[in-house]
Amino acid sequence: MEPHVTSKELFEPSEHQHIRYNPLRDEWILVSAHRMKRPWKGQVEKPTEVNIARHDPTNPLCPGATRANGEVNSEYESTYVFDNDFPSLQPDAPDPGHSEHPLFQTKAARGVCKVMCFHPHSDITLPLMSIPEIRAVIDKWAELMVELGSKYKWVQIFENKGAMMGCSNPHPHCQVWASTFLPNEPRIADQTQRDHYNTHRMPMLLEYAKLESQKKERIVVENEDWLVVVPYWAMWPFQTLLLPRRHILRLQDLSDKERDSLASIMKRLLTKYDNLFEVSFPYSMGWHGAPTGQSILDDNSHWQLHAHYYPPLLRSATIRKFMVGYELLAQAQRDLTAEQAAERLRNLPEVHYKLKQSQQSQQEK
Repeated sequence: MEPHVTSKELFEPSEHQHIRYNPLRDEWILVSAHRMKRPWKGQVEKPTEVNIARHDPTNPLCPGATRANGEVNSEYESTYVFDNDFPSLQPDAPDPGHSEHPLFQTKAARGVCKVMCFHPHSDITLPLMSIPEIRAVIDKWAELMVELGSKYKWVQIFENKGAMMGCSNPHPHCQVWASTFLPNEPRIADQTQRDHYNTHRMPMLLEYAKLESQKKERIVVENEDWLVVVPYWAMWPFQTLLLPRRHILRLQDLSDKERDSLASIMKRLLTKYDNLFEVSFPYSMGWHGAPTGQSILDDNSHWQLHAHYYPPLLRSATIRKFMVGYELLAQAQRDLTAEQAAERLRNLPEVHYKLKQSQQSQQEK
């Protein structure tokens, strides 16, 4: 039995702890916004490196550089894709055979891992790229989805940006892992979206996008084809969810117009991220869409294309959110409401702070 509550104080989400439901993962998030008032005496991260060489011949991601396996990159001028020299998945791994016991199950895992460079310059990131340059990235993503999705059940496009997120190379790039199996996160999302569709006859995230578009309180940026929200159930402080307005299953299904507007809204969102603490904002992001391979033949009406952005920073450029202790052993907890985070991001300028600083320096001269 729950304890009897005698307080007559009215509930205020920014002041009182509560739990919120994440329908994509069928789990609850503890929201404790009042914790932002506590003083911080914990770990402080090192400031992000700012002086990055435009071209370093020893950097294995740069045009013309020699990689660890002896192969030489082309003198590329736009995007560039190559096989990961140290892949986590390989296409010809042997089958482990029959599992000896239900508690000791093993199955085959095969696939390929690729690296995709966004731009030839190491000192540029997506928010500082032009919209046509970002559109080239989107087109290459869609191309890889078609190429790898013709063979593999799941194609995971993801970007780890910044050393804080484990990125070992500052050159602008992402990774693409394709596998014969459906990984845990999309497997859960596949089931929750299917359950919602079977009950309501509408894709969960299409319905959610329409509701958020009406409410407005968690929208960060939007245009005719897309909207970005801090999801109601956000786990990370400034986590966002990028959603199309119409029903789309996979990246390759986007029209030319939708690809252009996607490039625009990505630039706007990532500029706001960088402007929040005037730092190259670290995050992990990735695309989720309907499974591929033989699953393309299945009815995937329950799926809706979307991208997740998971940034760790909380209070400043050097203070991050840690997912430890209670988060690992009980459930995720966040330190400000989704509405507070969305408002902060929404109110930020859409001119990148570096460009603004450059303009001011020129004016002073």
